[in-house]
Amino acid sequence: MGYGTSMSIHPSAVVEEGVILGKNVTVGPLTYIEMGAVVGDGCSIGPQATIYRYTTLGPGCQVHAGAVLGGLPQDLAHQNEESYVKLGSKCVIREGVTVHRGTKAGTSTIIGDECYLMNFSHVAHNATLGKRVILVNGALLGGYSEVGDAAFISALCLVHQFCRVGRLAMLGGSSGISKDVPPFCTTHPFQPNKILGINTVGMRRAGISPAARQQVKQAFTLMYRSGLNVSQALKHIREAFQDGPAIEFCEFVETSKRGICGMSNAANDNDAPADL
Repeated sequence: MGYGTSMSIHPSAVVEEGVILGKNVTVGPLTYIEMGAVVGDGCSIGPQATIYRYTTLGPGCQVHAGAVLGGLPQDLAHQNEESYVKLGSKCVIREGVTVHRGTKAGTSTIIGDECYLMNFSHVAHNATLGKRVILVNGALLGGYSEVGDAAFISALCLVHQFCRVGRLAMLGGSSGISKDVPPFCTTHPFQPNKILGINTVGMRRAGISPAARQQVKQAFTLMYRSGLNVSQALKHIREAFQDGPAIEFCEFVETSKRGICGMSNAANDNDAPADL
């Protein structure tokens, strides 16, 4: 077992030989860390947490009570081959969260820097989260799903396997998603695959300029409110813009394999404020 300096490990914790612990790591009571796990500098592991082999935590992560990282994937194709869970720096993993390692040999489930996973959320095998993603209580991500930077997945949302959620998208509570959610969009709470509007507040908080937010509004209008089909809307967006978030929106839609969520009937022209 590799220990850094200023270690604090509760006597009831089990830290197996072969675990690599960085500097200033704390491990709470009744926690289990399996050989082959790597815990970065300054990490805090709470009570009754479990960190299995092939799991790597970047520096400054917090793992709270009862979380399980690196468990076997819930996939019948898994043959107990070596696969991984990789967390970036400063991630917060709250009580009861589960993150499963990749299915096929050499593959990984990846959680980016500064992600915040709230109570009882779940990240399935081979999912990929960008930086600063937030999963609220009970949010569930299926296998091979992808979530872009700073996306917000509200409580009890369900994201089907292989689906993508774009950067700065926000899923309304209890949304069911089996198609892709374009960047900067919000989904309707309690409805499957329905876009409600634009994540204006999230874009402002991320420091996106008024001009760039206006680009997003124009691209969104062409895609969802112009009466054009998807191919026609993409053509108009590309004619209107050469770069910026409108092109990011366009490229996401162009590369979608499952298709994108449609517009909710409950949405109206007032859901995106004039002061974008």
